[in-house]
Amino acid sequence: MADAEIVAACDPDLSRAQAAAPKAYSTLEDLLARERLDFLDIATRPETHRDLVELAGARRVAVICQKPMAPSWEDAVAMTEAAERAGVPLMIHENWRFQPWYRTIKRILERHSVGDIVTYRFRIRKRDGHGEAPYAAQPYFRQMPRLLIHETLVHPIDTARYLFGDIDSVYASMARRNPVIVGEDVAHLTVTHKSSLPGLIDGHRFTDLAADSPPLGDAQFEGESGVIELTPEGHVQVNQSLVWENTVREGYRGDSVRATQQHFIDCLRSGSAFETGARDYLKTFATVEACYQSGTTGRRATVS
Repeated sequence: MADAEIVAACDPDLSRAQAAAPKAYSTLEDLLARERLDFLDIATRPETHRDLVELAGARRVAVICQKPMAPSWEDAVAMTEAAERAGVPLMIHENWRFQPWYRTIKRILERHSVGDIVTYRFRIRKRDGHGEAPYAAQPYFRQMPRLLIHETLVHPIDTARYLFGDIDSVYASMARRNPVIVGEDVAHLTVTHKSSLPGLIDGHRFTDLAADSPPLGDAQFEGESGVIELTPEGHVQVNQSLVWENTVREGYRGDSVRATQQHFIDCLRSGSAFETGARDYLKTFATVEACYQSGTTGRRATVS
């Protein structure tokens, strides 16, 4: 990015930090003590996020932090409050809402091109959950007690909030299909927004819908006068006519990581609110919590 520079990196494996930046540290305490930073980018596993955010807050350093935000509601709230007490910006790196097809769909919805939306569906798929060694790219997934909703379906949950506003309640059914993992790997979520709009989020990681599916599935948004469709290839159609073609071939899923980071930098410079600031993102996290409550009790759960 032209307007940002990586000046230092931290990793317990010092060689990885050395490969990532001009200056390398094995502990964040040393990095923060020696470097003057505009912000810290936390790209570690969720169980480390609270401690790292609190360290950054103590040094008055702004943070962009990867999702999942935290392993528990208590940790997520503590991170948010630590940043607020320190007066430092904290944004959660939730990049799906920054994917160009969803930004396009948002503009179509704002133009009211298909009338009022009656219902919607996200179908999330990826073929990496099979066999004795699933999730080869991220093998620690196998030991996560909360997996599919916490790690993957949080993306369409947050995207649904971006498109349609906050979620009021959810009914979740979930199961574990592959016995070698700890957490769930199949889930169906029926959500109701505060506007009373109903939607469905249906996910598993056993099937590819296309050879290359940048959206990690597909989606459909049914309006009173038409239907918006997101294809597995990332194209957007309205009433089966192509209105936006996905031609983005670089970066992660429509170069959405770059777009997310650019949003973070732009807001730091301007002082504007982040779309996925920690306090607001707690609403996404609370929806995930409600999903597990519903999946455990067999009852619809209210998002608190």
